[in-house]
Amino acid sequence: MSTLEHPRPQGLLHNAAFSQVVAATGTRTIYTAGQVSIDEHGELVGAGDLAAQTEQVMRNVGLALAAAGADFGDVVKITTYVVNYKPEHRAIIGKARSPFFAKGAPPASTLVGVSALALPEWLVEIEAVAVVD
Repeated sequence: MSTLEHPRPQGLLHNAAFSQVVAATGTRTIYTAGQVSIDEHGELVGAGDLAAQTEQVMRNVGLALAAAGADFGDVVKITTYVVNYKPEHRAIIGKARSPFFAKGAPPASTLVGVSALALPEWLVEIEAVAVVD
């Protein structure tokens, strides 16, 4: 199993929702493609609902990680893309995402507002990087 360290750099805000830095020791790095809110049949899950879409996206990230022998405890970095981002979206996404990182300190995280994703019904897309032995 990989070893993840979550240093708390002096001078940087400590935020329970994400880590400012994660140092990983392992022999294998896993990169997921950006996951969106579709099921295994390509059907949209949670039309118009950012929380529901985020939950489905996280389930999809989990499936991708599992296929490569990883889980959310191995994730060192996630990037979240949100269509027409507004500050109130951060709490919605954080609440939907947080149960998936319940095993310990959350990964380093970037949130990016975008004008659109590949299809207009998609509201959020998340990609992850994990390190395992």
